[in-house]
Amino acid sequence: MSVLEENPDSPLKKRPPRWSDIWLKKTKPLKHVVFAMQLQSLASKDPKSQTLIPHFANIDRTLLLSDELLLKILSKLPLSQRNPNSLVCKRWLYLQGRLVRSLKILDWNFLVSGRLITRFPNLAHVDLLNGCLFSPRNSGILLTHRMVSMQMRYGNCSNWELLEENLLPVEVVDGGLQALANGCPNLRRLVVINASELGLLTLAEECLTLQELELHKCNDNVLRGIAACENLQILKLIGNVDGLYCSLVSDVGLTILAQGCKRLVRLELSGCEGSFDGIKAIGQCCLMLEELTICDHRMEDGWLAALSYCENLKTLRLLSCKRIDLDPGPDEYLGFCPSLERLHLQKCQLRSKKSVRALFRVCEAVREVVVLDCWGLDNDMFTFASVCRRVKFLSLEGCSLLTTEGLEATVLSWLDLETLVVVSCKNIKESDISPALATLFCNLKELRWRPDAKSLLSSSLMGTGMGKKGGKFFKRT
Repeated sequence: MSVLEENPDSPLKKRPPRWSDIWLKKTKPLKHVVFAMQLQSLASKDPKSQTLIPHFANIDRTLLLSDELLLKILSKLPLSQRNPNSLVCKRWLYLQGRLVRSLKILDWNFLVSGRLITRFPNLAHVDLLNGCLFSPRNSGILLTHRMVSMQMRYGNCSNWELLEENLLPVEVVDGGLQALANGCPNLRRLVVINASELGLLTLAEECLTLQELELHKCNDNVLRGIAACENLQILKLIGNVDGLYCSLVSDVGLTILAQGCKRLVRLELSGCEGSFDGIKAIGQCCLMLEELTICDHRMEDGWLAALSYCENLKTLRLLSCKRIDLDPGPDEYLGFCPSLERLHLQKCQLRSKKSVRALFRVCEAVREVVVLDCWGLDNDMFTFASVCRRVKFLSLEGCSLLTTEGLEATVLSWLDLETLVVVSCKNIKESDISPALATLFCNLKELRWRPDAKSLLSSSLMGTGMGKKGGKFFKRT
């Protein structure tokens, strides 16, 4: 045996050094990387060995998923988990921001600084109402209105003065609208206050998909900008609000609106002035209009006759109106809405018989009538509803002046009536129900009868079949 074979540690037997040995000699982090790669290679060959390697427990396996795939997964989770998911990592925070579609802005700087667009790039619904108001954060006085809620420094001034003092200037609001339009071209719904024509024009040019707009403190000049929103379908205009702010919307603005927004489907006019000409222009130009809501109007006498020009109108709502139309004109000029299906009256003052008579005459084609907490609706007023021969659904709530006799005189003339709801009408007594009215109750598909707290009719009718069309009132024993 040779000397080389007897001495295996001889330097002549050592292999030559490799570049990898020299490179990794003083580089411990790289040694760990190579070691982890070797473990991963072994684990891929033997799945059982993965449980013995604790190094892979801390690896974020969602990094293997693309943003599009992870977005689909996160979108399937319930909304209650949205905030916790955004705290996992920066990537999840960014992806959760892309899932947000609706947002209410409370800090105006968040919008104008560009952080809003960066954080939520896919916004479709934005509410800027409270963001347009600047008020002290630590104030102990809170002013709450049905439209806005804000903190105040002191309470020795009127609400109108307080709002004007804490409302952002028009130029600032327009700047925010421009930033929003540039960052959210797919915006569909917007709520804003104290904007000008220029700001809305910018919004109309950039946001071609804008379909719903709620504009507070609106006037005729602002409506020039709204008219440029050709694809607008839902519009709510708030002109004058008692105790909060005063703004004028007249026939001029309504005519500009009608000529520009011809695709309107739903329109709400709150605290707006106008007359026959303004409503007529809307009816002639907005041929797709199906729902019209008029709240606390200041319109001149005679406007009611213009509703006949809204040929495709299906729903008419009157909310909180102190009057309807004191001088609607002769019957031959009133006309009627041929496609009208629903008439809703809520918190209106029905004092004038001439107004109520004209209203039901214009709405004689309705199939659904809802009267909720309207003052002044007595037997004589309700008799005018007899002209509506196609009514299938009637709901009366809070009509304290109406009696059983007045109800019977009208509903017996409606041969197509299927549903009757009577709630909180204290002068409608069960003891006054006639056999004819009881027979009508038997033929109804649905009956909700609770005119007062002492009413026992609903409970006594259980199991009799009353209130179901075709059911028998008496059972053979």
